[in-house]
Amino acid sequence: MARDTRAMASKDAFLVALAPDLAALLQRWLSYLRDERRLSPKTLEAYERDLSQLAQFLTKHLGAPPTTADIAALTPADIRAFLAARRASGAGSRSLARQLAACRSLARFCARHDVPTTSAFEAVRSPKQKKSLPKALSVTDTLTLTDAADTLTEEPWVAARDRAVLLLLYGSGLRISEALGISRADAPIGGRDTLRVTGKGSKTRIVPVLPKVSEAIEAYIRLCPYLLAPSEPLFRGAKGGSLSPRIVQKLVERLRSALGLEPSVTPHALRHSFATHLLGDGGDLRTIQELLGHASLSTTQIYTNVDAARLLDIYAKAHPRAAHQRHS
Repeated sequence: MARDTRAMASKDAFLVALAPDLAALLQRWLSYLRDERRLSPKTLEAYERDLSQLAQFLTKHLGAPPTTADIAALTPADIRAFLAARRASGAGSRSLARQLAACRSLARFCARHDVPTTSAFEAVRSPKQKKSLPKALSVTDTLTLTDAADTLTEEPWVAARDRAVLLLLYGSGLRISEALGISRADAPIGGRDTLRVTGKGSKTRIVPVLPKVSEAIEAYIRLCPYLLAPSEPLFRGAKGGSLSPRIVQKLVERLRSALGLEPSVTPHALRHSFATHLLGDGGDLRTIQELLGHASLSTTQIYTNVDAARLLDIYAKAHPRAAHQRHS
């Protein structure tokens, strides 16, 4: 009840800062996002806050609470002034991009409902997002994680499945969707040391499979209690259906908790680790690009930054001169 009261108070405060016609329009828009678009309550709350901040800016900018006509008359310069004011108040690029997305959503809603609107929101570019480096595990942590994959269940076939999946993610650098999309007929067993993978954009590529990974998959197939028809998924859930990506994510969450690993350790981190470890061991970017299925070499080049960051971290912690500087 207290939470509902706070939400209502927040909404009332939001609508007070607007002229009645704009307040009514925004109520219709928020209802559309909630009832038809099915956006989450947190997203709705964020969008409402974004428009509240725009309304507060326009009230000062125009000298009165904004109307629908004021919104329709906005120019790109007005939008850039709003974004500059938000940045000056401490908002980051991610927040600014979301605010612009909220404004664009409102503009599209207006256009669909024959409400005069502005193209200024589309004319202004979204702020550039800072690229975050992939979080790769150390070789030791990666081996520890994959070795412990079969320790969290007493069901032999599930333990074998979990081990096979994680070894495949790391050993061949696969995305979860790629690993779980493998059919029984395509299982890399019986001496096959490559695997045809269907990745993003339905593009296929050939990846190598280590003997240890093939052995783990063979062990899983022997123990699996379900009939694995050639055209059906190789990896199965507890009830026999296709294995859900969420089950793999939960497995890694439990493992990193049990092993005391960082929160950044996820199934996708195993793919990043595959690329980073190959690069650190002398692999060339073009080969790694092909193994990962990246359409552009520039996508793969981010791994050079990962490796440099790891080396700098090791240097800062272990080099005698770095240690001397820390204490001086």
